[in-house]
Amino acid sequence: MLRSLVRVLALSLAMASAALAQDWPARPVSFVVPFPPGGSVDPLARLLGAKLNDSLKQQFIVENKPGASGSIGTAFAAKAKPDGYTFVFVFDTHAVNPSLIPGIPFDTAKDLAPVMLVGTAPMAITTAAAKPYQNWGDVIKAAKAKPDAISFGTIGNGSLGHLTMILVQQAAGLKLVHVPYKGGGPMIADTVGGQIELGVASVAALSPHVKGGKLRAIAVTGQKRSHTMPDVPSLSELGLPGFNALAWWGIFAPAGTPKPILDKFHAELVKALGQADLRKTLTETLGMDLVVSSQEAQQKFLLDEMARWGKVVKDNGIKPD
Repeated sequence: MLRSLVRVLALSLAMASAALAQDWPARPVSFVVPFPPGGSVDPLARLLGAKLNDSLKQQFIVENKPGASGSIGTAFAAKAKPDGYTFVFVFDTHAVNPSLIPGIPFDTAKDLAPVMLVGTAPMAITTAAAKPYQNWGDVIKAAKAKPDAISFGTIGNGSLGHLTMILVQQAAGLKLVHVPYKGGGPMIADTVGGQIELGVASVAALSPHVKGGKLRAIAVTGQKRSHTMPDVPSLSELGLPGFNALAWWGIFAPAGTPKPILDKFHAELVKALGQADLRKTLTETLGMDLVVSSQEAQQKFLLDEMARWGKVVKDNGIKPD
């Protein structure tokens, strides 16, 4: 009797959930972006929101809730009602924050349901055109001749650029000087101006300055070359076989969001990301390599990234700015 009751209850819940998904979205949907307007996460959310507005005939409203490397807005989304009307767009800091920020108010692995890993992109290591480093070998030679004389800038302590360069130094036996900045703009300006020897940021952020001749790209951090900088070798080619460090963009929902809604949303995202105009913008303007993953693959990717970068943070005693 009890088993029959449980089965009837489960069936009723499944039917109600499926009906809810069929009607979704019945009102405007909130896309939380835990960063200020600009950058790369905000335009991704707005571009996808516009496409979904067309296909689902409903508003998708971007809400910018910046602060603490994306953790403030993500905490807001994690605590939102899991009804399919709140999603959060995250950047690679999402996997670093749990180990970097003390007392982060949500469980990154458990309080958010995966929707999709949208894309990845390597970072570029650049130098001013007037600097003497023509290639990565020149940097290694100079750094080994004068340890602590070669500086590199990133967007801050614990940023993926910073953590990547820690691994690079360890793998290549180098000792460089980290110069943290509050954002990509000031860091790039000082790289162009020659105040620092190297600048590390996403290929999308640095590509215009490389194409304009103000910066020289000497390596990218992916395992393979970037379509944005096809002439620039990867670190994997330059004596660090298998080395791979990627920026990434993903979408999550509050844990407990009905699976049929997540599945419907995922299917609509796949359709939108299959459109040629959107793919061109994301790959050429934002420098992404589109992944368009399953929900399960995104969660595995997140857990792997959390383990990898959490170890780097812990082993090297990295503290936030």
